[in-house]
Amino acid sequence: MKKIALIPARYAATRFPGKMLAMLAGQSVIWRTYESTRNTGVFDEVMVVTDSEVIYNEIVRNGGKAVMSKREHESGSDRIAEAVETMEDVDIVVNVQGDTPFTQKEPLEKLLQVFEGEAGKQVQVASLMQVLKDWKDIEDPNFVKVAVDKDFNALFFSRSVIPYPRDKAVQTTYYEHIGIYAFRRKALLQFTKTPMSPLEAAEKIECLRYLENGIPMKMVVTDYMGVEIDTPEDLERASRLLEHK
Repeated sequence: MKKIALIPARYAATRFPGKMLAMLAGQSVIWRTYESTRNTGVFDEVMVVTDSEVIYNEIVRNGGKAVMSKREHESGSDRIAEAVETMEDVDIVVNVQGDTPFTQKEPLEKLLQVFEGEAGKQVQVASLMQVLKDWKDIEDPNFVKVAVDKDFNALFFSRSVIPYPRDKAVQTTYYEHIGIYAFRRKALLQFTKTPMSPLEAAEKIECLRYLENGIPMKMVVTDYMGVEIDTPEDLERASRLLEHK
């Protein structure tokens, strides 16, 4: 299977405008994401897909690959699908969020493995999640939570606390959704032909579009402990992590 990683990146982020070009220990967030993804060695190709000439130039001048998207898009998946339309030889497309500068090899390998073998033939879309233990993080709407069934298929994604602990005596595991997706090419292209769904619009979580249209999403647990840069506070946390490396 030919496997590629596409990194959607837009300049005008709602919560942290310009975050892709924010400096993190001397390098931009988007370049750190691109470089860490490429350095995993698990992809045949890695490319940034952006609507911003500034981001495009940041990647290209550092020796990376980037492409300008031609249309306005509701989500990162919509943006990378535009690029995939002409890549007919691609089997698996991994959407690595541009604000994940700590992307690592092991979680991506585990994510790609769910597409292998007989059972893997049924998987159309997969994503990553990690256990949340700090109640402050569980309550934080910037942390997207996911509830899964016994086979680790996603049941729902929300910025709210799910499941809600009405019975405090019940032992509950909370998972944070990590914004890295893997698609079969056909599933990704079908996604973009489906209009934004009501739950997706309310929560601003694009993977809800799959669930609302009856497409299962396989979730993979990882010990990934990086920081997604959604706010200036996240950038500070990421800087501290790099200082202690």
